Amino acid sequence: MSLPRILLFASAALLSATAVAAADSAAEGLAIAKRCDAANSGFGSEEAELEMVLINASGDRVKRKLAMKSIEVEDEGDRSMLTFLWPPDIKGTKLLTHGRVGKSDKQWLYLSAMRRVKRISSRNQSGAFMGSEFAFEDLGGQEVSKYTWNLDGEETLEGRAAWKLTRVPTSRRSGYSKQIVWMDKEYQQPLRIDFYDRKQALLKTLTAKGFARHGKWWRPKTLEVVNHQTHKKSILEWTERELEADLDEDEFDKDALED
Repeated sequence: MSLPRILLFASAALLSATAVAAADSAAEGLAIAKRCDAANSGFGSEEAELEMVLINASGDRVKRKLAMKSIEVEDEGDRSMLTFLWPPDIKGTKLLTHGRVGKSDKQWLYLSAMRRVKRISSRNQSGAFMGSEFAFEDLGGQEVSKYTWNLDGEETLEGRAAWKLTRVPTSRRSGYSKQIVWMDKEYQQPLRIDFYDRKQALLKTLTAKGFARHGKWWRPKTLEVVNHQTHKKSILEWTERELEADLDEDEFDKDALED
């Protein structure tokens, strides 16, 4: 066999091995994502109160208070409602999200000052939520099917054992090209997520802190998002939280926004 033909066979074997390894990494990544999703499901519904802090590049702070409620819907994505309680100029403003499996979420924003409901189209869900570093899509459903997954390896982050995963949004209207997720092996929740914009540049980092057990479910007390491009920061901190709350699906109807 001539040397060029040997090289050809070697290259083909290498490409085949690389493809198999990539397929294995994708399968393992998807399996981990499904396992973590199952571990965090089954709570039924949740009620909470939160504090949001917005910090600009100069370090100036703006504080807000919110109420949050969510409910699991069988064979569909979760539904959630965020309501601003303070300050007075935005009190009563609400974001309603209907998560959907394999489709873009439905989202509506009720602007209390204008007494008007605004539909957030899928092409606008990459926009900032009420001036924060959280996008509308960040506050939507996080169903596994909204991404393709890949296991990149295992790392220790802040002393915690984690899987390092890459997830790529399946929606072409997502504001992100990819997200790198460090998934805690015990909590089965993200410890950190790096978000890359459509130009493949690092946009922002979300860090989850202060995990505590609520029944059989682990939940973070604080979510902090740092925007590396604007140098702004947003913090969400739970002050009260109840899982397995007594909520009804009717409370998440679009008509409930103006109640």
